Amino acid sequence: MGRRVEDVIDGLDAPVREIAERLRDLVAGTIPEVIEEPDPASGLIGYTFEPGTYTFLVAGIAPHTAHVNLMFARGAELAGHDPGGLLEGTGRRARHIRFVSAADVDRPGVRDLLAEAARRTPRP
Repeated sequence: MGRRVEDVIDGLDAPVREIAERLRDLVAGTIPEVIEEPDPASGLIGYTFEPGTYTFLVAGIAPHTAHVNLMFARGAELAGHDPGGLLEGTGRRARHIRFVSAADVDRPGVRDLLAEAARRTPRP
């Protein structure tokens, strides 16, 4: 069986699934050239410019029980582009934005951070 988005989001509670679907739409609308790469074993959906590698990874959607994280592979580089303080995390590279409702996807700055992450990601 191939890797499908449905294998990641099926079975999620309706509010969490709605957040994940809205985030998928946001990513597709913001970075139309990005490749959606579901990883059911990890329970996430990655967005890359080269399938099968993390070298060109822009972001990932990670559903949890009551929220969804939009993860940025190079999120630490985005600190100067986050006037709203949306980014969370303390890792050397990655950061994430936590979404607890579908309306959170429309918060100011989310799309801008996603677009900046795409600009900073190398392309094959």
